[in-house]
Amino acid sequence: MTNRVLLDDLLLVGQITLPHGVRGQLKLHTITSRPEHLQRVKTVFIGEGLTPYSLRRAAVHKGAVMIVTLAGVDTREGAEALRGQEVYMRQSDAAPLDEDEYFLHDLPGLNVQTTAGTVVGVVKEVIETGANEVLVVTRPEGGEVLIPMVKDIVKQLDLAGGLVMIDPIPGLLD
Repeated sequence: MTNRVLLDDLLLVGQITLPHGVRGQLKLHTITSRPEHLQRVKTVFIGEGLTPYSLRRAAVHKGAVMIVTLAGVDTREGAEALRGQEVYMRQSDAAPLDEDEYFLHDLPGLNVQTTAGTVVGVVKEVIETGANEVLVVTRPEGGEVLIPMVKDIVKQLDLAGGLVMIDPIPGLLD
């Protein structure tokens, strides 16, 4: 139960791919839009057990890859033991969001309706395509519809009100 509550307060920031060098440094493939913000984070949580580690150093290496140094991981073997593990940080430690930004995990459960007031359904999950996110929306009459998260379609995202307002292009909801 404790881990579940803790997991709700965490954000997935990446996955450890490989050891780097012989002193316990790790390559971390990040999935965050602001990897440089990790340099300010003091504690990360690793693996299914969400084991806390003090983050001694985080440096941008190449693109989405960072080199990180964790307290207590001083050898290549120690780093190798963490290979493939997911890395989380506290949501409260995340960089502040801009007005038009949101966390993907906040979208499931939101109601979707058209600007004309027609109920479309409820967001089931979010698919990351690379170009933009796509909402998988469960229809009240059954089935699902895919809604691209682009400004031409999504006219309003009200997290507090639990609503995504869309102006669908012809054929989108068919």
